[in-house]
Amino acid sequence: VQLQAYGGGSVQPGGSLRLSCAASGRIFRITGMGWYRQAPGKQRELVAGFTSGGSANYIDSVKGRFTISRDYGKNTVYLQMNSLKAEDTALYFCNGAIQSDPRDVARSYWGRGTLVTVSS
Repeated sequence: VQLQAYGGGSVQPGGSLRLSCAASGRIFRITGMGWYRQAPGKQRELVAGFTSGGSANYIDSVKGRFTISRDYGKNTVYLQMNSLKAEDTALYFCNGAIQSDPRDVARSYWGRGTLVTVSS
């Protein structure tokens, strides 16, 4: 299983970006997908994600600005980021809890990060 994230870039404060993350390979079922970020000198943190029950969770600092959505038919999760701030600058990673075989448990997979830079 591989996760490929893309859509990062450089924007000015107040701008928008949309990140996408597509899972490929041997996939029986996706039980959860989400986005994490890691800013320089800081720990990786969960930004937004879907639980196995299907509900979306957000870190407080992005509520009302970021929206996570998914298309499991395409094995893809998106992160629409609006009203970006300098403090959103980070390397963004997608994570998926994916079951490859019906007899196996879901395992955690990470994609390579995509850099988001918010600067004037």
